[in-house]
Amino acid sequence: MQMTKLKELSKKGFTLIELMIVVAIIGILAAIAIPKFAELIRKSSEGASKGNLGALRSAMSIYYGDMEGSYPANITALTIGGKYLTVVPNAKSPNYHADGASVVLLTAAANPTDAGSWYYNDQTTNANVGNVLVNCTHTDTKGTVWTGY
Repeated sequence: MQMTKLKELSKKGFTLIELMIVVAIIGILAAIAIPKFAELIRKSSEGASKGNLGALRSAMSIYYGDMEGSYPANITALTIGGKYLTVVPNAKSPNYHADGASVVLLTAAANPTDAGSWYYNDQTTNANVGNVLVNCTHTDTKGTVWTGY
């Protein structure tokens, strides 16, 4: 009677091979899931940057209408009094530059400098005056150059 109880107790639990198979399966699933998760994070940062660019351009359009046809000398002018923007939002170009809200003016650089943040055309004699771009010449996950937005 004592021996049968001992055999019943020894049959409970997992063998080493069963545990190794479970660990291998978890490893395979993790190897598949982690790159997909990183891609989702990058896509969400790209979406945030595109949304921030749209907010900047909308604020710029409203400013243009309020000032009867003139653009601000700098994007930070949109934050004065908080009427158009409370703060200049961050530009996110994942995997290439740190997030930033600084602005490179056309007077300082004739073309986007690939330094991250924003690029703003402040030249009143230029046909693209008032244009805001992401200051990055790399491509997003779809292959579109950031300055193409």
